[in-house]
Amino acid sequence: RYIGHVHQAEPDLRKRIAAIGRKNIGQPYLLNLLGEYPFELHDSLPMFSLDNSDCVVFAEHTYAMALSQSWEEFFWMLQRIRYRDGVIGVATRNHYTEMDWNVANRWLVTDVSAELAGPGGPGYNMRVDRARFLKTRHNTERSIPVETSRQSFVPKEGVAAIAARLQEGDFVNVISTRNGEYWASHVGLVVLGPNGGRHFLHSSAPKVPEETFASYMARVAGREADNARAGKPGQMLAGFKFLRLND
Repeated sequence: RYIGHVHQAEPDLRKRIAAIGRKNIGQPYLLNLLGEYPFELHDSLPMFSLDNSDCVVFAEHTYAMALSQSWEEFFWMLQRIRYRDGVIGVATRNHYTEMDWNVANRWLVTDVSAELAGPGGPGYNMRVDRARFLKTRHNTERSIPVETSRQSFVPKEGVAAIAARLQEGDFVNVISTRNGEYWASHVGLVVLGPNGGRHFLHSSAPKVPEETFASYMARVAGREADNARAGKPGQMLAGFKFLRLND
């Protein structure tokens, strides 16, 4: 009933994404909470739950609800977003953010990171071995060639300068680095604050918050400093990839 209601009450897709996402502020964070059951039996995790979320689940649920007018539409839209071509299975799930999720969902979002970063903006090389990942993590055998790509991102120091160009409903990849390796460690959504400022709406421990990008970066910097003082340097925030919600 809510999905049908919000579709009628807020006809603007971008505003509807923000409204639905904000309904889940305070939702408890839980990593690895969903699976393919009962379509596949490699685990007993369900395909849908609103009790908790992790960062990817939160974004997928929000997009799927905003794009749908009924429960049936929502459930199948969710699978279209989560799996390549909507084919349910651990081997077709979009495991790697940059090279699976972002690519498979080009119908939904377009990577504008290089455009925002400008000429000479930073980038990193990625290499994914999906066959090895599926075998070691999910005991699933597939013959999939290793793939490489070059990814662009906006450095954390440059976010303030390009923030005004972000639009409500855009998809955010948080880019972290450790020992020379870069990857998308977290995701979320762009929403507009009451004064038009760009906020980061995402699911992270202990529960879903909405905050400014400056606040998020300050929190991460504090955590990094604490780790360094404890002699446990870990991943470091490098910047963000931004994907524009398609018209």
